[in-house]
Amino acid sequence: MFKAVILLKRRDDMTHAEFENWWLHEHAPLAAQLPNVRRIVFNLADDGGTFDGVSELWFDSQADFEAAYATELGKSVAADSLAHLSDRQRLFVTEHTIVKE
Repeated sequence: MFKAVILLKRRDDMTHAEFENWWLHEHAPLAAQLPNVRRIVFNLADDGGTFDGVSELWFDSQADFEAAYATELGKSVAADSLAHLSDRQRLFVTEHTIVKE
């Protein structure tokens, strides 16, 4: 399983509440439609930190991730993010579970 972790910093002219509303109520439904996405978790950070949110997206492979963002929908999801962010850092990670539920 391939996992992408994306650190998000809102635009300087947006409040934390505006970012939260956009991300969870406007952007999330778009991201949920990405082809072959297996799981998405949006982690909203407390106001005042370096980043405002952390996205976690799971796909079967990095190729599936890249293919999803190469579609028209994927390009729209990326454009929507970039229109609302001042910084976006993408990390491709290997998950190591230490404690399981």
